[in-house]
Amino acid sequence: MKLISWNVNGIRAAIQKGFLDFFKEADADIFCLQEIKLSEGQLDLELSDYYQYWNYAEKKGYSGTAIFTKKEPLSVSYGLGIAEHDREGRVISLEYEDFYVITCYTPNSQNELARLSYRMKWEEDFLAYLDELKEKKPVIVCGDLNVAHQEIDLKNPKTNRKNPGFTDEEREKFTVFLSHGYLDTFRFFYPNLESAYSWWSYRAGARARNVGWRIDYFVVSKELEDRLVDAKILPEVLGSDHCPVELKLKGV
Repeated sequence: MKLISWNVNGIRAAIQKGFLDFFKEADADIFCLQEIKLSEGQLDLELSDYYQYWNYAEKKGYSGTAIFTKKEPLSVSYGLGIAEHDREGRVISLEYEDFYVITCYTPNSQNELARLSYRMKWEEDFLAYLDELKEKKPVIVCGDLNVAHQEIDLKNPKTNRKNPGFTDEEREKFTVFLSHGYLDTFRFFYPNLESAYSWWSYRAGARARNVGWRIDYFVVSKELEDRLVDAKILPEVLGSDHCPVELKLKGV
């Protein structure tokens, strides 16, 4: 089974930059999106052979997620069931016979860490939500989790130490997340691989110079460890300031 996750930074803009060509070429079983920046009724996407699930933010042109899947899920849920978090369209969960798939667009702590305290609350509530699902069956979590976990996960760790996405607080929350029985699949396969990034600023030619951050993930519960085949970052795929990430599993 092949899954792809991509923060498209606006699905309509991404379509103008070749999104559909990549989507067809990838031929994923499940394709997850973050930051669709879309309101209901603004896009009618023809994707033969795929079921479509969209979660829109209340605020226009902001946030939002989507999942396209070849196999119809047993159930679909939107958000965490907590009103404080569910206005921004950040989570979709699909239930299958043997596992859950969750796409997530984690809130950014913003300039001067204006939203860091909210981010900490989000992290706690999202982990509690995942743990509750994991008690029933294994989970596959993907998306823009808005944190570079270790120094190896961004080009300039020293100068970004207190910046959004690389604060001690955010990194510690990710460590706690993994300690609850989850695997960062890319680091599972490539624990020491440097210069592997999934997001680059639009400023100063950062992508061309590969001055980036790895903030897009596939994280799975440890029960799926023996089914992992490979995890990839696809920096050659353009169309957003993020690139897609990919996970392959067997026997699911």
